[in-house]
Amino acid sequence: MYPNLYYVFKDWFGVEWSGLSILNTFGLMVAMGFVVAAIVLTSELKRKEKLGLLSPREEMITVGQPASLMDLLMNALIGFVFGFKVLGLIFSRPQDVNPQDYIFSGQGSVLGGLLVGGLLAGLKWYDKNKQKLKEPERRNVRIWPHDRVGDIIILGLIFGILGAKLFDNLENWDEFIKDPIGRLFSASGLTFYGGLILAAIAICWYAAKRGIKIIHLVDSAGPALMIAYAVGRIGCQVAGDGDWGIYNSAYIVDKEGETILAQPNDFQQVIKNNSTYFLEGKAKDSAGALKYVTDRKYNTLEEVPHKYFKGPSFLPNWLFAYSFPKNVNGDGVLIAGDTDEHNRMLPLPVFPTPFYETVACSLLFLFLWMIRKRIKTPGLIFGIYLILNGLERFVVEKIRVNTTYAIFGFHPTQAEIISFCLVVAGTALILIQKRNTRN
Repeated sequence: MYPNLYYVFKDWFGVEWSGLSILNTFGLMVAMGFVVAAIVLTSELKRKEKLGLLSPREEMITVGQPASLMDLLMNALIGFVFGFKVLGLIFSRPQDVNPQDYIFSGQGSVLGGLLVGGLLAGLKWYDKNKQKLKEPERRNVRIWPHDRVGDIIILGLIFGILGAKLFDNLENWDEFIKDPIGRLFSASGLTFYGGLILAAIAICWYAAKRGIKIIHLVDSAGPALMIAYAVGRIGCQVAGDGDWGIYNSAYIVDKEGETILAQPNDFQQVIKNNSTYFLEGKAKDSAGALKYVTDRKYNTLEEVPHKYFKGPSFLPNWLFAYSFPKNVNGDGVLIAGDTDEHNRMLPLPVFPTPFYETVACSLLFLFLWMIRKRIKTPGLIFGIYLILNGLERFVVEKIRVNTTYAIFGFHPTQAEIISFCLVVAGTALILIQKRNTRN
């Protein structure tokens, strides 16, 4: 596992640059997901513009004005937050505080914030002053939909995080009630579908305000969303952020941390040997150090979720069962002889569901990309995306651990409920658009 870039460079190049520990691999892959989505979305919007399906909008802008007080204040505020956190991470972070936790805490460098805030405000003033005219002019400019991709991505980022946090706390309501402030500002706990739903609402509102045809925008966004999700899940797998599956009882972990085939009764014996981990969540050894750490606790050992699946012998075992050593969550038991900050692994291997989703969604993206030019009816591509996305997540939920709800005798997870709704919504969209096209 590579919880941050420090471990990447240490493993790949044999160098130990502690400053790289502030760069979390999960966050970097999420950022890469947004970048890839922006590239795909821009490409599709340009294609639809050439086909005449999307048109530009003329807007009046004023050029030659000096920087306003609001411009300076906004740049100063953004710079202060950036300097407060980033320079604080580099120069002020206590050694016992995780970089990810530090980002979401109230700690930081006030001096760093003032320096960067002042620098950005000064750069804004200089840039505006360089373009200042004696008499500011009003000009009519033509803005195409693809020119607004930057705004769309920023909206998706902001409302995606808000929605992901909102839905995660709804899914874990008991924990939220116990510590609402801690849950809201913690670095962990994000639900993809919550982010997707709230971001979609915000972006559709923005598109309507800017005169962009929503049906063609969402068609363009379907493949972009699929590949962005695939890239983001790479971060989940590489960092080991806890978004893994249930235990695979066909395998166990040896003393070196390697996944090996389990002999009869091996799996249950390991559960008994680590009963404190599964039942209490945390325990200290004789020296007072934490020996077990986990957020997933069970009332009895029989409740520990698992499925038996033995993979083909010609494939590596980690494809079917993985212990996520050095995971970013610090979940699991201590790795013998490892004194690094991230030195834990799961006592039993689990299904690496983030890897499965990366592979599945990459293939689904290629499928959407191949058929997008053949389908002429607006809305069908997005409808197909909703169906495929819902089906993919519904299947994966069968081997993931999530909170369940009791509904008419069924016990679905939040993701299964939303997946079902996405499939229904996608099917309805396809039927409605086909009927409208015939009419």
